[in-house]
Amino acid sequence: MAEGWNTDTGEAVYRSQDPIKNLKIRIHLQRITSTSVLLQQIQEPGAEHGKNLLPLVTLASSRATAASSGYRPDDEEEAVIGWQEKLFSQFEYDLYQNEAACQSPLDRQYHQEILKLEKAGGRKNLRIFTYTDYDRYTNLEEHCQAVTNSVQEVPTYLADRMANVRRRRQDRRPMDGGGLKMRLITWEPSEEFIKNNHVINTPVQTMYIMGDLGPYGKLGRREQECVLCTIKVDSNGVITIKPDITASKGPYRIEMDGEKRELWKYTIENASVAVRPEEQEREQHMYKDLYIRHKEYLNSLVGSDFEMPAPGTLRLLVNGELVSAQGYEYDNLYVHFFLELPKRWLSPAFQQLSGVTQTCTTKTLDKESVAYFSYPFTFEAFFTQEDESEGSLPQWPVLYFEVLSLDFWQRYRVEGYGSLILPATPGLLWNPVPSEKECRVYWIGWEDLASRAPSIMSLKRFREHGAECSMLERAFHRT
Repeated sequence: MAEGWNTDTGEAVYRSQDPIKNLKIRIHLQRITSTSVLLQQIQEPGAEHGKNLLPLVTLASSRATAASSGYRPDDEEEAVIGWQEKLFSQFEYDLYQNEAACQSPLDRQYHQEILKLEKAGGRKNLRIFTYTDYDRYTNLEEHCQAVTNSVQEVPTYLADRMANVRRRRQDRRPMDGGGLKMRLITWEPSEEFIKNNHVINTPVQTMYIMGDLGPYGKLGRREQECVLCTIKVDSNGVITIKPDITASKGPYRIEMDGEKRELWKYTIENASVAVRPEEQEREQHMYKDLYIRHKEYLNSLVGSDFEMPAPGTLRLLVNGELVSAQGYEYDNLYVHFFLELPKRWLSPAFQQLSGVTQTCTTKTLDKESVAYFSYPFTFEAFFTQEDESEGSLPQWPVLYFEVLSLDFWQRYRVEGYGSLILPATPGLLWNPVPSEKECRVYWIGWEDLASRAPSIMSLKRFREHGAECSMLERAFHRT
């Protein structure tokens, strides 16, 4: 018989787009027999006759076999339970009948419901009952949940702190006026605020389907309560059921402690009403119409005035900003920059591929002299693939920088160079350092860089510092 039991008590995860109120679970609970009596039945025939006349006893053989262990009609029960449906246990039924024991509004609500049940002839369920998301048991169960199956388990600091974090659905009421009346940033958070917001909080609702496995006539003892099924639903439509629905698998087994060692079995089935084919087809059409309308609404917001590039053409739009410069020797800095387009790249005729920032006076920030430009720039370029069979990637444009400073006599000098490959790599900036025999050379006046004579004479002094300086020299002269 051990092969017929379902020993997989792990949780199963489902996803549903239907309202959770349509969920129905059927629980069938049955007491098989007392394990001690069963062992006695197995051992006695072999001891009397010296033969193994009863090699296997079927636990669910018949009612007559179970009669010797004290079978009663209430030892088998079946219930169909909806989501967050409250079924009172015998303990709760006796407790909430007394109005003096009701302390919270939920207790008083249960008191009124029990009075209605009394007028209707009492509760229909006997052993199967539920704890909803609002009951005290749910709070205590989540707070005292063990991480291992060890009896001597001591919760860690993290487990103890995380036990206080309830993942609950927050009912947010709309604010009057429609404006934003809450602060997005809490500059001085309290301990309670940190405790409730330091983790990703996915709202979850929990429900427990319980079984009162006490002896007949002695129902209502908390130590005899057993969790048959735990159902959790989050705001994303994810349903977690532990243990899983039995379906074609065998029933689950519960063996009670004590002298009699009572043996129980139960099954879990999905009793939700299936959607009829015509209703499912109508729902699909409704979703399709909804998606089409939503798409049309988004298109109306975005518009259709997009300028599409020609087939086989890559369009590159660059929106950048020269924010700041720091670490230079002199004050009154400005930056000259331009974009170099490789082969097969083109730009519109009105597009300017170079620019000069304003001159900025530096300020001291953390013992560093910083010049804030906040200078925006925009580039637009097109890449045309002549041969579509070519699989090589295009050579990206390069953005060159030249950092200069201006002194009291309106003389400007080079402070550094930089380059940036768009859009693949970060920029590189270096400073030309003259040798000991060279003196600082100033460029007098406001000559444009197109005036090649003074710039060539100045930059020739730095050619000994590397080939990259020569490359930048030629690049700036081409502008």
